[in-house]
Amino acid sequence: MTRQSAVFAVSLCVAIGLLHQARSENSTQPLQLEMRVPFEPTAFPSAGRTHLAYELHLTNFTGNPLTLSSIEVLEADAAAGKPIAVFQGEGLDGLLQSLGARANGTSRQIVGGGTVVVFMWVDFEPGAQVPKQLRHRVSTADNAAEGAFILTHHAELKVLGSPVQGSNWLASDAPSNDADNHHRRGVFVYDGRALISRRYAIDWMQIENGASFSGEAGDKGAYYSYGKPVVAVADATVVTARDGLPDNVPGHNEQFHPAVPITMDTVGGNTITLDIGRRQFAYYFHLQPGSLRVKVGDHVKKGQIMARIGASGDAREPHLHFEIANSPKALAGEGLPYVIDHYRVKSEKGWESRTRELPLKDMVIDFGR
Repeated sequence: MTRQSAVFAVSLCVAIGLLHQARSENSTQPLQLEMRVPFEPTAFPSAGRTHLAYELHLTNFTGNPLTLSSIEVLEADAAAGKPIAVFQGEGLDGLLQSLGARANGTSRQIVGGGTVVVFMWVDFEPGAQVPKQLRHRVSTADNAAEGAFILTHHAELKVLGSPVQGSNWLASDAPSNDADNHHRRGVFVYDGRALISRRYAIDWMQIENGASFSGEAGDKGAYYSYGKPVVAVADATVVTARDGLPDNVPGHNEQFHPAVPITMDTVGGNTITLDIGRRQFAYYFHLQPGSLRVKVGDHVKKGQIMARIGASGDAREPHLHFEIANSPKALAGEGLPYVIDHYRVKSEKGWESRTRELPLKDMVIDFGR
């Protein structure tokens, strides 16, 4: 090789190296993180605000861990601007539920091939318009990606009556994004799909002076809720009616000894399911044995007494578990929000009237009558 050829070869190698470096600097590999929302939300009002509750599933398609730094919620059709909501740093920790091992013991790190569920809860201030479509920007320490476009009004927001009557009803584990809310975090795989039928469920317990019973804790009759009537929330058709399961002796944690083994068939105890139209179904769980007044195929009117509250199935104490879902089969559908036509909520100022809202966690409600 001549000296000129050698110089040319070296120069060519340098040029190619610089070209590769430039390409590397100017074209970062897309973040290998799949983003998807399995079930789109429906905005619902409560306490003066509008809320969106849904789950963002993030899957790491690399062999190395990825550490999340922020998740932004943006209006899908708008140009880059101020995000609607930002969750970052330690603020993410309470939203994340890892499916499997954690790379370094923190929820913000997704192991190679791993998935985390992000329990999203987005609030809109009074009077704010909820965009019809949203998108998400997920950032790690050195990369970012956008995706998971969703609509915000997936289902019809039904206006219903109350499932119970009277005053001082505690909305236990009602809609919230608390990490200890067993309804909100109740992911259940059915027919190969991860679902949350209890996403907006409420355990209705009647209380007095902050307590749910007076007397012996193991006496079901000592609980204020026990034996209280449950009523139809709408004109509807009965699609399931289960009776005959015994009540449990009340007890929590290691003191809970169900009267029958808890299975898919018995978890709800004595139950009623109503078809309220437009592929929406109202579920009443843990009813008192022998109290059902309806059977499959019956047509009920809004406000009609159908049964009484018991402690059957997976019930640690007497209460009514109530939810709306999009399947007539228990636990097999997605939970849907709804609103109650009118009620009063207890506050520091006294009883405040609410119209067409959904009670949130630990509100104390007066339904009148």
